[in-house]
Amino acid sequence: MKSIVILLTKNGMGHAPDDLSQTLIRNYLTLLGEEKSLPSAILLYGEGVKLVCDDSQVLEPMKKLNALGVNIIVCKTCLNYFGLLEKIRVGQVGTMADIVTMQLEAGKVITL
Repeated sequence: MKSIVILLTKNGMGHAPDDLSQTLIRNYLTLLGEEKSLPSAILLYGEGVKLVCDDSQVLEPMKKLNALGVNIIVCKTCLNYFGLLEKIRVGQVGTMADIVTMQLEAGKVITL
């Protein structure tokens, strides 16, 4: 089976008010962690990098997914832009080249 990669590019999910967007992404990631079939990776860039930093409401589900073997790659350029490089709490810092490679190797890419 080809790998699935999920892109998180926003600090939440969907085009909704911030509180709803945060509730949606928390529910999505929590439910994803209960599935038997998991993505091979979650790639975060843009405002999505905020989801794995201090004060994120989704740190626990992200930590669970990472512990279950989901590779979490966080854009270093984006972390630097937002001043969050020292505040990452789960995943590994990567480059845009890492993100491009993982996208190209994936059988399916899902953007949330």
